[in-house]
Amino acid sequence: MPAQLQQALDWLSRHPQLHTVLALCLLLLVAWTANWLVKRILVRGLNRAMGATQLGRTSNIHDSGLIKRLSHVVPALILISGVHLLPNLPPSVVVVVVNVASAFIVLTLALALSALLDIINTLYQLRRDAHMRPIKGYLQVVKIAVFAIATILIVASLIDRSPLILLSGLGAMAAVLLLIFQDTLLSLVASVQISSNDIIRVGDWVEMPQLNADGDVIDIALHTVKVQNWDKTISTIPTKRFITDAFKNWRGMEESGGRRIKRCLYLDQNSVHFLNAEQQDELRGFDLLSDYLEQKQAELLASNSGRNDPRNTRRLTNLGTFRAYVERYLRQHPGIHQQMTLMTRQLQPTAAGLPLEIYCFTNTTTWLVYEGIQADIFDHLLAILPAFDLRVFQNPSGADFRALREHATSVRRLEPELP
Repeated sequence: MPAQLQQALDWLSRHPQLHTVLALCLLLLVAWTANWLVKRILVRGLNRAMGATQLGRTSNIHDSGLIKRLSHVVPALILISGVHLLPNLPPSVVVVVVNVASAFIVLTLALALSALLDIINTLYQLRRDAHMRPIKGYLQVVKIAVFAIATILIVASLIDRSPLILLSGLGAMAAVLLLIFQDTLLSLVASVQISSNDIIRVGDWVEMPQLNADGDVIDIALHTVKVQNWDKTISTIPTKRFITDAFKNWRGMEESGGRRIKRCLYLDQNSVHFLNAEQQDELRGFDLLSDYLEQKQAELLASNSGRNDPRNTRRLTNLGTFRAYVERYLRQHPGIHQQMTLMTRQLQPTAAGLPLEIYCFTNTTTWLVYEGIQADIFDHLLAILPAFDLRVFQNPSGADFRALREHATSVRRLEPELP
């Protein structure tokens, strides 16, 4: 057998081109076999082993392709080591193969490192406070740096030059690079300011009318912030806009536990008048007003003592009594936050009536519950107004003009005929 092998080698030595081709095929076969063994045995084994651990289940290593990308380094290393052993191979071909394989290894390691950063971000998001301090923007900066360095190393490997030569030429290209990456640099600065100053977090309700964004922040990245609006559309906003533009963050409202109600009832000013004794007796039937009317009556008797002319005395008004009723109604309402500002006030009268503003806070920040509480309060106030002989101001509508016309027609029919 050794003699036959020696004869084969002697025969191949007399045919150098065939010897080179066969050796090259053998090297490629070894590289392919090593790649197949690594993927079928090592990669599958590592994926199964990692999948059985808590780290593997939470970080989703299998889907990230980290181990698979690292396995591509093995055949490249075999090509780099074995190409020098090929007989009769021109030196230029050896250099090309080594340079290309080296560049492939650098690219593979860069992609693997990118997948590793994705895994780190996934693991970080499992923390309870991850939405307060997102690191996705910083990881994207690291990715940019990794691929920038990988690009330099790949180019240096392909042209067979030192990376320092390429780096020395970057100084002259600094202005061009700053122009190209100005958005990235601005976004990086904005991301740092957003994170350090805690301006926005994932889950915050933000409102930016100039960009038609009104909803919850669902993602904070280096270049963009995604906001899911209330109509379920998604607005993608440049990160730097949250530093340069004004916007409203409703986080303070949600953390306080109360949401403000600030709405007006527009009353007809012609319906405001003094209360007579009969009307006061009727209003004493309200439990919320009995103590108020007794206290107010005693105060008025003491203030009006010695004054006989009614024109010079203080008297109760239906509007003032209604304001007292509204405030006491809100004080006992189960949906109103009693430790926050609560008041009922008059605003500047307008041509649309006298605004009576209700200013208070609900004890919940949930949108649906908040709207329900607010609607219930104003339903009650609108329905109780006639008990105070007050009217809501409302511009005349078609029904009002029709009723007026019908009334005028009926009056004319009742008038006696002229002689």
